[in-house]
Amino acid sequence: MALDPPSLKGRALRLLSGREHSRPELERKLRRFQEEPGSLALALDELAAKGFISEQRVVDSVVNRRAAKLGAARIKQELQAKGIDPQVVSDAVADLRITELDRARLVWQKKFDHPPEDAAERAKQMRFLASRGFGGDTIHRVVSGGEDD
Repeated sequence: MALDPPSLKGRALRLLSGREHSRPELERKLRRFQEEPGSLALALDELAAKGFISEQRVVDSVVNRRAAKLGAARIKQELQAKGIDPQVVSDAVADLRITELDRARLVWQKKFDHPPEDAAERAKQMRFLASRGFGGDTIHRVVSGGEDD
């Protein structure tokens, strides 16, 4: 006897049990399993009404997981890719910018822990921080050792 394939709601709950997902992410991942038009939207509406889908929890999860290693620009990019409301993304990024300099210093110290000795090393350190999504002013202050806040 063959088992019935999981329902859309069951598939969504399985995805949500691993990590927080935004509604657009769930729609993208589950669209191919939708048999009747509108059934996916109904299943996701029901899960949202029960509190299983929360945009704010997705934002909090991404920020908590990534803030120690990434700058505000990279986190903003991740949140936008998840389809989070632009205002919610903007608010989260504004909060991250407050701690950006301290977080960049920690990331830099973990990787290098010494000021650049020449222009090539300075460029390498700056590229590293830029690839992590830290802003230009922040990068300059960290690499040049500026303690002024």
